[in-house]
Amino acid sequence: MLKKITIILFTTITLTLGAHAGSDGDLLLKKNDPAEVKDCSEKFNRAAFAFNQGLDTVIFKPVASAYKILPSPIRSGVSNSLDNLSNLITIPNNILQGDFSAAGVNTGRFIINSTVGILGLFDVAQNFGFSDYVKEDYGQSLAKAGVGPGCYVVIPVLGPSTARDTAALGANFLGGDAWYNVTVKNNTHYFRDSDYYVSKITGGVDFRAKNYDAIENLEKNSLDFYASVKSLYLQDRQQKILNSKKIINTQNDSDWEEVESQ
Repeated sequence: MLKKITIILFTTITLTLGAHAGSDGDLLLKKNDPAEVKDCSEKFNRAAFAFNQGLDTVIFKPVASAYKILPSPIRSGVSNSLDNLSNLITIPNNILQGDFSAAGVNTGRFIINSTVGILGLFDVAQNFGFSDYVKEDYGQSLAKAGVGPGCYVVIPVLGPSTARDTAALGANFLGGDAWYNVTVKNNTHYFRDSDYYVSKITGGVDFRAKNYDAIENLEKNSLDFYASVKSLYLQDRQQKILNSKKIINTQNDSDWEEVESQ
């Protein structure tokens, strides 16, 4: 019952605030200006960042290195499948943001790719003329509703975030992520808990592999790797909230991937 009330309140607040602030691009730009986001707990964040670097060195980097050796069609299929699953979060956020056209397009994309595309391994929808896929999440919905980012946060294992986006992660586990619902939350006969966690770990490996050389170069050429990652993440997050196509140092079709050395 508490979960249902929380979901209803989250949706109501988002839609109500969105009616007043969601269309104000200048306000969104100002509120999400990377220079305005404070690092309120820098000592903790740096400790968490160091912990994540340790995990990367021991686990993600070696696994990503091996993953990169796989044939391109396999890696492409994995990425396509992960993008297809992310529609289950994007679609409800399209609706929360009042973008019903995008919600319809992404619903069609998900149905086509899940069936004809064999569980999303192939992006068949692209061949049917569907527009480029743009991910949305609950943090973006809150931002477009006028909620500021709050302080910069580094989450152990998960990485860079903000107070707003960290809080919004809770929506995924309160019924906002259909993939989580059918794997972990509900006891279904078709999926297991491990299916959800494997998909998340695979997403991390796929991200690290895509950015393997770029991350190495960024670390090598940064006087303060922590500060560089924070700056790039916040810039990328701002652009995604604004749905801007402006090219910055972090540009990809999912999360803050492909850190390019320019």
